This record gives sequence, structure tokens and C-alpha cells, in this order.
Amino acid sequence: MTKAMILAAGQGTRVRPLTKQLPKPMIPILGKPVLEYIIEHLARYGVRDIMINVAHCHWKIENYFGNGHRWNVNIGYSFEGVREHGEIIPKPMGSAGGMRRIQDHSGFFDDTTIVLCGDAIIDLDIQAAVFEHKTKKAVASVVGLDVPRDQVNNYGIVVSDNDGRITRFQEKPKPEDALSTLASTGIYLFEPHALELVPKNQVFDIGSELFPLMANQGLPFYVQKRHFNWIDIGRVTDYWAVCMRVLRGEVAQMDMPGTEIRPGVWVGLNTKVDWDKVKVTGPVYIGSGVSVEDGATIEGPAWLGHGCVVRKNARLTRSILFDYTRLSEGAVFEDLIASPQYVVDRHGRTTYPGDEGSTLRWGDARA
Repeated sequence: MTKAMILAAGQGTRVRPLTKQLPKPMIPILGKPVLEYIIEHLARYGVRDIMINVAHCHWKIENYFGNGHRWNVNIGYSFEGVREHGEIIPKPMGSAGGMRRIQDHSGFFDDTTIVLCGDAIIDLDIQAAVFEHKTKKAVASVVGLDVPRDQVNNYGIVVSDNDGRITRFQEKPKPEDALSTLASTGIYLFEPHALELVPKNQVFDIGSELFPLMANQGLPFYVQKRHFNWIDIGRVTDYWAVCMRVLRGEVAQMDMPGTEIRPGVWVGLNTKVDWDKVKVTGPVYIGSGVSVEDGATIEGPAWLGHGCVVRKNARLTRSILFDYTRLSEGAVFEDLIASPQYVVDRHGRTTYPGDEGSTLRWGDARA
């Protein structure tokens, strides 16, 4: 039976401020953490035993997912950190180092293991990927997707022969230096003995260290070219774009929660909206306990998390409000992600309450 490892120990610095108080895999889409979609997908393919390495804000992942019984899977956690001056400090071991740590603890990886990053939504046919991996008698396989050449510097780039055997692995090369445009999606398949190449008790990365080592040693190490949706949330711009796509219904297996009360408008429980006195154009989801006051305008795609308040004559366009965000009277929000603590635009520029020169007016709906 295939096992799974989900990489969830990183700090998610490129997605700040979304990850200031949240691990990256817990960033919500349609009110549900990205990590939950990944676990649901694994469960769909009968993958039952899942290890997750954690560090930054680890309790938020552990408290939400527990032992996994709600998803009919078994989940275990491996915390990565050190004690400094009497305090426990999160300190990730690197993707390969984290796996080696688990292996040294219990020998958990005793079968083919699929490794996934905790910050991307996928609809990969896992069964087909495992079948190809085993058929080729690979010690490791990378699932790849072609990307535009001007984007290669965001990815690990795979160079292979005609049979798919990997000869080189370039970590985030410049476009002019890239030897191919086949990007690693951060989805890997490993046989247990692959982990013997990883040094013990050392920070060690899969893409930049383990894979070049395997390529240099000429091991049976392959890339699989597959057609599937891979929705990566590497930066704030990606997150905003993904949310827009999901709200438009362009991503399979991501259904709108709530009740559709009119075409393209879904609501949760206990919402307070006088529909004759507001202008709402879908696709829009209005979460539970939300108040939309008279004269407000909401133009989709838009998502309002639970407990939000949109005051009189405020205007919200193509934006996401995290739980308990209040838009002030007459405020205009366009192409933004807002929380009670900050507002970030689709390009990643962040505004905090009290920033001078900002015309944005918002706050915490609980106050």
C-alpha cells in the first residue's frame, strides 16, 4: 500500500503576510485549508497512512487535522525544531532531511511513498503515477509539467533522456541557462532505499541536493510527464489568481459551500442582507454570520469569510475577505485580499492599519 509524506514545515515567506500567523498549508480556499484538499485527494486513491512534517505554527495543522479519522486516513506528525535559550524554536530540516528523520525514528517508509508539497492543489492520477514508477523499477520519480521559459527560475528544472531517465536537475535556473522547460511539480515517488542517500541529522533538500546526487550517481531516476491540474500557491499573486479561478468554477472537485439563493450567489447560515437594497453580482460566496448593509455593492468573483461586515455604500470587487473583516462605510476594495490585520493587493503589496497615505478603511468585525 502506497504511503504519503506531505511537506508542511516551511515558513511560506513568499506568501507573507498570509503566513504571518498561519502555516502555508493552512491558507484557506473556499474556507478550507489547501492541505485539506490534498488529504482528500490522497484518500480518494486509497492512500491511508500519511506523515506530515511540521514546524512554523505547527499546532494549527495538528489541531485541525488530528489523527485524520474525519478523512478516513491515519495522520502522523514530525515536528522539526530546536531548543534555544530554553525556548523551542521551529527549525525545518529540509524536505529530504525531514523524511530521513522520520525514517530513522521508526522505518515508516517501508513501501513506495508519494511525496507532496503542502501548498499546491492537484488532481493527479496517483494510481497511474505509482504504476509507471514501479514498471520502470525507479528508485525515485519526479512528476513534471512544461512551463513557459520565462518562468523556469521559479522551479526545479528536469533534464532527461528519451526514456525519461533524469540526467540533470537544475534548481531555479535563469531562463538563458535552463536546459529544458520541464518543471518539477514537487510531487515525487520514492522507494525506501532512496533515503539512505540522505545524511542523518542534517538539513538536506530534495530538489537542490538529493536529486542532483541521484542524477550524478546514474541511479534509476525518472521524470513522468503527466497532464493534470497543478495549482501552486507560491506567491500572493498566485493565491489571488487561484481564488478567482475557483470562484468562477474553473477547478474540478472544488465546489461552492452554502446555499445558492440566486444564480452565482451562495450564502452560509445566519447572514444579514436586504437583497433589495444591495447590489450583488456573482460568483460570490457570503459566509455565515456576515452582514452586508444597505447600499453596498459586491462584484464577483468574491469570497466573504464568516463574521465579515460590509458597511453602508462600501464596494467590494474581485476580492477576498478573510473571517471577521469589516469594510468601513463607503470603502472601495478592488483586487484585494483583506484580513482584520492587513490588506494585500494582487501584486503582493501590503497595507497595515494606520499606514499613512493609504485610502483603505477597514478593521476587525469582532471589535
